[in-house]
Amino acid sequence: MTRGSLLVDHIGELVTNDGRDGDPLGVRRDAALLIEDGQVAWTGPARHAPAADRRIDAGGAAVLPGFVDSHAHLVFAGDRAAEFAARMAGERYTGGGIRTTVGATRAASDDDLRATVGRLRAEMLRQGTTTVEIKSGYGLNVTDEARSLRIAAEFTDDTTFLGAHVVPAEYADRPDDYVGLVCGPMLAAAAPYARWIDVFCERGAFDADHARAILACGQAAGLGVRLHANQLGPGPGVQLGVELGAASVDHCTHLTDADVDALAGSDTVATLLPGAEFSTRSPYPDARRLLDAGVTVALATDCNPGSSYTSSMPFCVALAVREMRMTPAEAVWAATAGGAAALRRTDVGRLTPGARADLIILDAPSHLHLAYRPGVPLIRQVLHNGVPR
Repeated sequence: MTRGSLLVDHIGELVTNDGRDGDPLGVRRDAALLIEDGQVAWTGPARHAPAADRRIDAGGAAVLPGFVDSHAHLVFAGDRAAEFAARMAGERYTGGGIRTTVGATRAASDDDLRATVGRLRAEMLRQGTTTVEIKSGYGLNVTDEARSLRIAAEFTDDTTFLGAHVVPAEYADRPDDYVGLVCGPMLAAAAPYARWIDVFCERGAFDADHARAILACGQAAGLGVRLHANQLGPGPGVQLGVELGAASVDHCTHLTDADVDALAGSDTVATLLPGAEFSTRSPYPDARRLLDAGVTVALATDCNPGSSYTSSMPFCVALAVREMRMTPAEAVWAATAGGAAALRRTDVGRLTPGARADLIILDAPSHLHLAYRPGVPLIRQVLHNGVPR
């Protein structure tokens, strides 16, 4: 059944991300947008707007593509608020708390995990996130990794197998055996529910040799490559990701000149996660350095119960502008088109004919207000697949 046509008009500022005229945001003033069957069918001056079955008056506000959050860990159980409080009191972040969440997640029922994902997904949608990637990584055994991905797949098409998050306690003295499990039975059980494979390539997690072996097995199973890299210190992760053709390397906090050059010479996206630095009191990535080198940059929340328990892309946009030397336009692009590039999606992150009609109407006249008014609930209305939410 056709949904009919919907016109969003009286748009003061329309961010299309069409990249024309030297403006990456493709801003159009006094604009309108026509939606048909869940897709953008037309954009142009409001005075030339075609007739439609229904109409939304934007009231002179800004309209943006829905945010694309390309890095999130939503399938978990338990609470790590005490760990956050300890960090705020001066304890250093090491990633060790992941095992706490593993225990709680294994003990949780499917319904409990599904309720958590549903709650966070709804929270994200209210804040303008219309596309989200969801990782496993808190099961770390065959059964719980597979069920985590099966549940995640109920909420998104972009699911990521992260069996190589950390080595679980029962394999602490046998990391090679755990890598064999990840590459063998765990991958076989998880792959039917996953689009991507990811590894936490970091000290205390997986070294370059183990990461390479796991990612190669994932590629052989038909999964695309993503990588946690260079969060806690310099390391081999970024260059390994580029070598393997990863869609995205994520965190990118500690980079050498060779890392930046490798990213600049590739189509691998550097996904920055400022919520993690905020929550761990760690140094922020130098987005300016990456952008000036010509690297494609995305922003994502890294929503997880330990190191970045935020679901807010507007918050991450504001952090990127304030703490990572991005302009507001660069941050908005990174949170929309950049996220789409990190997921190798061409149907989202833009508002041009043929794109999925995912958009947000701000309670503000310009995208600048996302950074100018941090912490203020500026998302007036969200349309997902052309349907008001």
